[in-house]
Amino acid sequence: MGFQQGLSGLATSSKSLDTIGNNIANSGTIGFKSGSTQFADVFSSSLNGAGAAPIGLGARVSTIVQQFTQGNISISNNPLDVAINGGGFFQVADSLGSTLFSRNGQFQLDKNGFLVNAQGLQLKGIMAVNGAVSPGSPNVPLRLFDPSQSLTGSPQATGASVTGTGVQVNLNLDSRVASPITPVFSSSDPTSYNQSTAVTTYDSLGNPHTYTTYFVKSATNAWNVYATLNNPAGAAPAFSNLGLAGALSFDTFGQLTSAPLPITLTTAQLGYAGGVTPMSFNLNFAGSTQFGSSFSVNTALQDGYAAGTLAGFKIGSDGTVLGNYTNGQSVVVGQAVLATFRNPQGLQPLGNNVWAQTPESGTSILGTPGSSGQYGVMQSAAVEEANVDLTAELVSMITQQRVYQANAQTIKTQDSILQTLVNLR
Repeated sequence: MGFQQGLSGLATSSKSLDTIGNNIANSGTIGFKSGSTQFADVFSSSLNGAGAAPIGLGARVSTIVQQFTQGNISISNNPLDVAINGGGFFQVADSLGSTLFSRNGQFQLDKNGFLVNAQGLQLKGIMAVNGAVSPGSPNVPLRLFDPSQSLTGSPQATGASVTGTGVQVNLNLDSRVASPITPVFSSSDPTSYNQSTAVTTYDSLGNPHTYTTYFVKSATNAWNVYATLNNPAGAAPAFSNLGLAGALSFDTFGQLTSAPLPITLTTAQLGYAGGVTPMSFNLNFAGSTQFGSSFSVNTALQDGYAAGTLAGFKIGSDGTVLGNYTNGQSVVVGQAVLATFRNPQGLQPLGNNVWAQTPESGTSILGTPGSSGQYGVMQSAAVEEANVDLTAELVSMITQQRVYQANAQTIKTQDSILQTLVNLR
């Protein structure tokens, strides 16, 4: 009698129920990718062929296919959690230095400053050198800080940025006003100047100095600019009268026609003779106007900053990891790099939300997030939920239960027929 077909049906249905049960069990696992059971029929053949209408020997499990579809993205409270919106896998390194792959972006900092997941696997990417990431550099575990070194960020003197911005002031000088009553400028005498404004600048040690500019109308469409410097407590002198900084000129339409004013401050003027480097920057009034309206300051910016302590990190959509300092500055620490595969179905699942590369999957292809369609973008402070559709899984479970019952019924029927044969007299 043919019990084999029913037995094979029971085995395949049981395996399918195992797969469905695993999907349901991991419906809350971050980065989990569901699986589906695929079946194949079984036939036997002889030397003379299988005949015109061969009867099969049942079914077997062909493979368990992983479904690498996108899971829903939900917001988390951890700024180091990262979700991949699109294709690609995180690269993580184990304790032996081997590279594994994951979609679970729940990362945190360990005591040595590395970005790790719950199993201690280290996220890999490209480390920045002097705040710049060089594409094509070796992929290594991302270390956001070295606990053996200072976590204080260096200050930057005003005018020392790469762009050499210096001090930028955009304002409007009232064309209707007359020259000051007092002809000789004095910062302590408001009748000797028309208007003033101030901006905080920083020396090479990050000490703040208040740089104040005074505007004196000298002629029609012409203004002289004077400056003073208030130094921080402990500096000597505490105040420096810098005198005439330069002149501004405007055309008949009220537009600025003069160039930026070059400013140099000596260490003595800064109040730290021999203790800091001299400051040199451009005092730029680009975009300023002289209209018949009240004096107003639109912007007053400068490119220096004080020293700051590392306060936290943020991961950008392109995988760039930024270190945020208490002085408001951000420094690029590194960049996470994603991996894709020609055949992700060939990856070997190892548990703990990681896969290993196999000959069937092919060699990993690396790229930065969002660089092409096959590399998704990263979303910080978010995680990718499991791509399990509970409704579909429960319906499949009911279906497989009925299939299991039907296969059991075929065995019961075959047994009844066999019993009839045995009872023949």
